[in-house]
Amino acid sequence: MNIPFLGHRHHKNGRAALPADPQAIAALLSECELLRSQAAQAGVRLDDTPASLEALDQLVPRWRDDPEILPWLGNDAGLYVGTVVVRTVPGAAWRIRADGEPVVRLASGREFELVRAGQEWAASGVPELSQLYAEVSEA
Repeated sequence: MNIPFLGHRHHKNGRAALPADPQAIAALLSECELLRSQAAQAGVRLDDTPASLEALDQLVPRWRDDPEILPWLGNDAGLYVGTVVVRTVPGAAWRIRADGEPVVRLASGREFELVRAGQEWAASGVPELSQLYAEVSEA
């Protein structure tokens, strides 16, 4: 997911600038409207907790039959995992790389490309979102 209007701002030294309001960026990335809609239709409430990731892993993947929805739902799934990490793991925050890709950065400095993992989950069910969260939150 490339977010050019967020990722191409640069400092004088040429490095990518962090957004001026990280909370606003986190709010924008947490919307995940398509995923929230699909989950609600299946009776799953997405409350930005690790338990909601387990519930998503149990959904019947009807979206795999629709090639137009699949990539968007995958983006949303990755953003949603990132949202859960940012809201539950101390020191975790979104960072927009210079290429416009959102990544979650932990307090340790490790970064995770969760959108790519979300796309893999939407397409194949692997990695499970709850397992992905467990791996990131333990890092």
